[in-house]
Amino acid sequence: MMRERPKTTRPTIRDVAREANVSIGTVSSVINNRSVVADETRRHVLRLIAELGYEPNNAAQTLKRGRISSIGIVVPDLRNPYFAAVAEGVERAAAQNDVLMVLCLTSAESAREEYYARVLRTQRLDGVIYLSGTGLPTAALLKLSERNNVVFVDERLPGIDVPFVISDNRAGARAVAAEVLAAGHQRIAIIGGPPRLWTSEQRLAGYREAIAAAGSDPDGVVVIDGDYSEQSGHAAAGRLLSGSGRRPTAIICTNDLMAIGAIRCCRERGLAVPGDVSVTGFDDIPGADLLDPPLTTVAQPGFDMGAAAAELLLHHIGVIARPPAQIAFPTTLMKRGSVALPAG
Repeated sequence: MMRERPKTTRPTIRDVAREANVSIGTVSSVINNRSVVADETRRHVLRLIAELGYEPNNAAQTLKRGRISSIGIVVPDLRNPYFAAVAEGVERAAAQNDVLMVLCLTSAESAREEYYARVLRTQRLDGVIYLSGTGLPTAALLKLSERNNVVFVDERLPGIDVPFVISDNRAGARAVAAEVLAAGHQRIAIIGGPPRLWTSEQRLAGYREAIAAAGSDPDGVVVIDGDYSEQSGHAAAGRLLSGSGRRPTAIICTNDLMAIGAIRCCRERGLAVPGDVSVTGFDDIPGADLLDPPLTTVAQPGFDMGAAAAELLLHHIGVIARPPAQIAFPTTLMKRGSVALPAG
């Protein structure tokens, strides 16, 4: 039976130890994720920590360890507003817990991802949050995941088993493709993301599922790969609109930046969006609703996902007692003005 404590008293590590019938040192080992505690005891202590609402004093931990906790975050770039939102969420959660964040930008280049994974493995970081821009599980990243606390956000890499925070890319892709199909489009083209990335594979699978559910052959849809940049969307749309056959009446883009590039290409060719060509995106970056026309897209909460990834990592390294309440996030279809009935 848990003892009654005054409602205004903040629970201490001593309270947790007393209720769990273990030593203060055992509670400290659980908080700091040390392997000396038996699994059953660890689960018992964590349950009491949650029930009591105990939050470790990170400032005291910092003084005891003689240094501030620090984590790294690896992202492709900050020119993509979605990646910037994820990084901001990580920084906000880290700052709220007196944790230093080290930012590494890879430009979605495998050599830079390998370099940062190698460098971060040798630094005195407590953990790393990783958002891959290539989908390649490098040897250095594999070693980093074995030796350090690593959390993936918005991506999963084959062969590397670490905690991750994701959104339902597949369901979001199904929803936006179904919206295009419901408007009556049959000549649909897709501008996909980098083919090795888990997110682009999930989104492409969702598009194909919606097309098949509508009674069409998904293998008959033209797919051109992009790299999530506006320039690649522009280039891919140019190829789609320059073909000798009939041009598509709708272009489904795997992110918003490529959709912006596709819209720019349409206008350069004298085509109205959505009058001649409907265009959709994915991410719902800031300003997507202010485009002309406002972009039909799929919203995913980048900031919240970054914050959850940071909280998950901080929980694993013992800075905070409780894991985040949510690590799998829903996506939301945002119906706007860039989709209309096919011309004619």
